[in-house]
Amino acid sequence: MKTKALILAAGQGTRMKSNKAKVLHKVFDKALVEYPILAANHIGAKEICIIVGHQAEEVKKALGDQISYALQKEQLGTGHAVMQAIDFIDDDGEVLILYGDTPLITGETLEKMLTFHRTNKNAATVLSAIVDEPTGYGRIVRNENNEFIKIVEQKDASTSEKEIREINGGMYVFEAGLLKYALTKLTNNNVQKEYYLTDTLEILLAQGHKIDAVPAEDANEILGVNSREQLAEVTDIMRRRINAYHMINGVTIVDPANTYIGSSVKIGKDTIIEPGCIIEGNTTIGEGCHIGFHSKIRNSVIGEHVDIEMSVITDSFIDEGTHVGPFAYLRPHSHLGKNIKIGDFVEIKNANIGDGTKVSHLTYIGDADVGKNVNFGCGTVVVNYDGAKKHRTTIEDNAFIGCNTNLIAPVTVEEAAYTAAGSTITKTVPKNSLGIARARQENKEEWVTKKRKK
Repeated sequence: MKTKALILAAGQGTRMKSNKAKVLHKVFDKALVEYPILAANHIGAKEICIIVGHQAEEVKKALGDQISYALQKEQLGTGHAVMQAIDFIDDDGEVLILYGDTPLITGETLEKMLTFHRTNKNAATVLSAIVDEPTGYGRIVRNENNEFIKIVEQKDASTSEKEIREINGGMYVFEAGLLKYALTKLTNNNVQKEYYLTDTLEILLAQGHKIDAVPAEDANEILGVNSREQLAEVTDIMRRRINAYHMINGVTIVDPANTYIGSSVKIGKDTIIEPGCIIEGNTTIGEGCHIGFHSKIRNSVIGEHVDIEMSVITDSFIDEGTHVGPFAYLRPHSHLGKNIKIGDFVEIKNANIGDGTKVSHLTYIGDADVGKNVNFGCGTVVVNYDGAKKHRTTIEDNAFIGCNTNLIAPVTVEEAAYTAAGSTITKTVPKNSLGIARARQENKEEWVTKKRKK
């Protein structure tokens, strides 16, 4: 069965009080609208259409061209939004309708809704939720046989209907051909002069088609974001959900209330995450690692038994047994081998560091290829930029870089070569040699005494 997905994302979100489109505000490292896209991908919806409106071009730019778009120039209701994508809807198969501001929806829940829809041969299925406080939501009204009758909005509900705890979650799956038919029958004969998607259910019911609703196991999945306060609320729920998942799978999170892990992150068992950590993007952390407090890791691969203390790591790779930090900064395209020591106040960028190398403190390595078992003294700087272009430095296995050495790229320190402390190296240091590049010391006797007399 072919399933397509429509995601409504045209609203302005005035309550956000922002210059940015509401659906582009983020929960962790993903925009709100990315979460329903991922959920739709989970159930095999290969074709997804986003209904855009407010700041349409910005939304398209953020999401790219892997999905299609339909423009809702005027926001005239949910039914009107879906009508803008009528050419996207096939005559057969299924259409899933989601919202760009509901980041808590999961693929598992959509899968259950689809299974329920197909098993019961429904024309349309509503995702509902059972809540303790239904005020403000549309109610799912059923008859004495528990059959779906209608959705009634809060303002139109009778006293008894207001007591109903099953609410409309606003997400649906339709038989595609029947949705197209119902959309042609929609009118805006109401106070708001809008086209409501819920009216399509009444149209199909009147034609004798079967409609039903299935409750989500977790009512939080239907929560939408319309304000900064609600954004914080769903972020908190997402944080608790993700952290619980990792702890169930063998990760120790010392303080879950102060640990922020993105939805795409993978972490091996017996890894310990200390408070204040932010781990996001497509990051993978191996087993038995220790991520010290206030570390930030993004889009990186961390091998097994790696120890990271209070450091920032972005778009990098760290192999097993390596220690990083405290206060280290690994910028994009840093590749660290096994059993390396990267100490305090070390910055690495676009560099390859071989196994067993030690960079203990106060050093910058940029655009370099460093071999195995190299030792960097304190205060080393790889000078990679000449003001116009960046150049690479090569340091071969077992080299020893003395304290306060400047390596002026492009330059090579060959295998087992040394540089003397305080040197500025501008040409190749041959294998097993010592490179010294500093002025001979000269002492001027009584220079200070003479200066003071003047």
